[in-house]
Amino acid sequence: MSWNAMRDVLSIATLDTLFMVWWSTVWAVIGGLPIGILLVLTGPGRQLQNSAVNKVLGAIVNIGRSIPFLILIIALIPFTRYLIGTASGPSAAVVPLAIGAIPFFARLVETAVREVDGGLVEAAQSMGGGTWTIIFKVLLPQALPSLIAGLVNTIVTLISYSAMAGAVGAGGLGSVAITYGQQRNDMRFVGVTVVLIVIIVTVIQLIGDLVVRRLSARGSRASAPVRLLKSPKSRTAAPDPEPEARADTAKVRETADEAA
Repeated sequence: MSWNAMRDVLSIATLDTLFMVWWSTVWAVIGGLPIGILLVLTGPGRQLQNSAVNKVLGAIVNIGRSIPFLILIIALIPFTRYLIGTASGPSAAVVPLAIGAIPFFARLVETAVREVDGGLVEAAQSMGGGTWTIIFKVLLPQALPSLIAGLVNTIVTLISYSAMAGAVGAGGLGSVAITYGQQRNDMRFVGVTVVLIVIIVTVIQLIGDLVVRRLSARGSRASAPVRLLKSPKSRTAAPDPEPEARADTAKVRETADEAA
């Protein structure tokens, strides 16, 4: 195959991979973010403490994370065909990719939100903040750097999942590596595919790290006044030495006048 034809195939495959990763990431955030927050809020001593809900959600997340992705794709073929109308192609691959990524991202969200200082939550509650206020004004802003880091890890995982999905006709770079590289014994496709995936992952990781660093620096500056308000230290004004000094000076002058 000529390089021009090869370039066209790889260009389409790259766009298919980005399409699958983008939409599965969107659905992973939509589904995983509320589940992760609920896992925290329904835990012991939290605002929405509910042991039954917490255990059910935890079990669903654990089961979803434990199923190998290739098996998940095969198991979801009837559901994907019912939902999309086909079980092959990039659009169909979004369904198992999103379902596999939701529990993965939900657990990362839970970990990030749990790291928020409990004192900030107590301060918000003492000022009359309700559950929604605590979520949107305290938990999410404070956990934002960790949430972005978890989102980057999810995207990188989805890229590898999309490559595996190519084995069952999902399209994308994984499908090109198998169809043109393995089956046609053209290792150029395998090499270029690996390079393209590495480039995509590297770019996403660099952008994610940059965003996390900036959010962390901004958050540390913004949270300093909050910490001061949270644990104010009683400060007593130092006594003014001037009245005593003036009194001592007056006494010295009186003694000098008497002596004179």
